[in-house]
Amino acid sequence: MSESAGNQPVSRNIVRAEGQVSGADREAHFGHRAVTVWFTGLSGSGKSTLAFALEAALLERSVASYVLDGDNVRFGLNRDLGFSPQDRTENIRRISEVCRLFQDAGIVVLTAFISPYAADRDQVRAIHPEGAFIEVFVDTPLDVCEARDPKGLYVKARAGEIPDFSGISAPYEPPPSPEITIDTTQPLDACVAHLLAALPLSNGPRR
Repeated sequence: MSESAGNQPVSRNIVRAEGQVSGADREAHFGHRAVTVWFTGLSGSGKSTLAFALEAALLERSVASYVLDGDNVRFGLNRDLGFSPQDRTENIRRISEVCRLFQDAGIVVLTAFISPYAADRDQVRAIHPEGAFIEVFVDTPLDVCEARDPKGLYVKARAGEIPDFSGISAPYEPPPSPEITIDTTQPLDACVAHLLAALPLSNGPRR
């Protein structure tokens, strides 16, 4: 499938370099498949808590993994972006490329981003090999997220102090068909066990 002009790099004097180590080589070395596990959900839904707990559980199982957290990334790589619709899309575009690099390197990369727009998440999926993008909908009700309000953001959003706040003053588009759905009103251990059972990490032969 050809890329649209908007997806092409500005520079025309570049050529992709190909290494000697394939994705299959890396999977054989690490002993597991490399995937991007994309947690999406409202602020306070439990995305970061789940991602970090899953990372710890994967480490115990000798699975190479790393968490990209939305706030952490905005301290560095995306510190120039705000929360307008355009900036949210660029935020996810940049992270999608980072995830693809992690996945190509043989790592299970876990992300925790609100990523409110379905079209943006579809673009992340599109740049991954088939089966290497696992969308996890953290389906925690808004009233639960707002009651938790771990960062005090909902109070500020309701007071009009935070514009473009997903679920309050900006839209959140739930995934219509995620690979995994998690309700974090359940115990954390149960959620992690569900994820471990559902993730396709076996590196058995693929045809």
